Amino acid sequence: MATTRTPSTPRASRGTGSVPSATSAAARLATRQPVAAAKGKLGVREQSAQQTRDSILKAATQIFAKYGYDGGSVEKISKAANSFDRMIYYYFGNKEGLFIEVIEGIYRRMNEAESKLKLNTDAPVQALKEVIDFVLSYYQKHPEFVTLLNTENLHQGRHISKSPRASEYSSPAIEIIARILQSGVQQKLFRDDLNARHVYLLIAATGYFYMSNRHTLTAFLGESLADPRNVQSWKDFVTDSVLRVVRR
Repeated sequence: MATTRTPSTPRASRGTGSVPSATSAAARLATRQPVAAAKGKLGVREQSAQQTRDSILKAATQIFAKYGYDGGSVEKISKAANSFDRMIYYYFGNKEGLFIEVIEGIYRRMNEAESKLKLNTDAPVQALKEVIDFVLSYYQKHPEFVTLLNTENLHQGRHISKSPRASEYSSPAIEIIARILQSGVQQKLFRDDLNARHVYLLIAATGYFYMSNRHTLTAFLGESLADPRNVQSWKDFVTDSVLRVVRR
């Protein structure tokens, strides 16, 4: 992947090199702008810059998921991105600034996937089943999501709390579930004292726990929780449990 050179930043070798002075990661995050304007065609220089930035973010997601925040060094990330340490400091300020954008990215991608759900709320039972299937399947298909959130929770959320965009990533699934529950109440299928956030947390917790603890539970239980039959059995159990909670 080609890297981007700027007039104000001298060429540097991979490795620590000279690091440009930068404001704090939080300040950079608050003031960062897209590499190029959202409208209009990107020029060659802007395309190269965006590709470099995207490559660093992709590599950082993989490295942080594998080694955690503390073990995910700038050197490992720049090597995986086929870039230079200097470019990480240039685009993200420091390692923390990069990690914050990685966490923002995994939240954003899940939210975007949730927003694409096509549900018929006039059939609330089926719609709720589809939401459950989506959430549990997403965790299964994106183990890095679970791993990275585990890492951030080990740090007590101190990185994402510095993101000026954290409040933007409130799950759209809660609003979706609220509409499903309302429809179910109107059809006298669901209880009328339910809290959509509680129902969402019930679904998310059961799916997240299964994925985040699958390795240790496999050892304790003596059978692989990654086995497709066990995954499906758990999904069926969660679906049945949630429906038992919400039904009248």
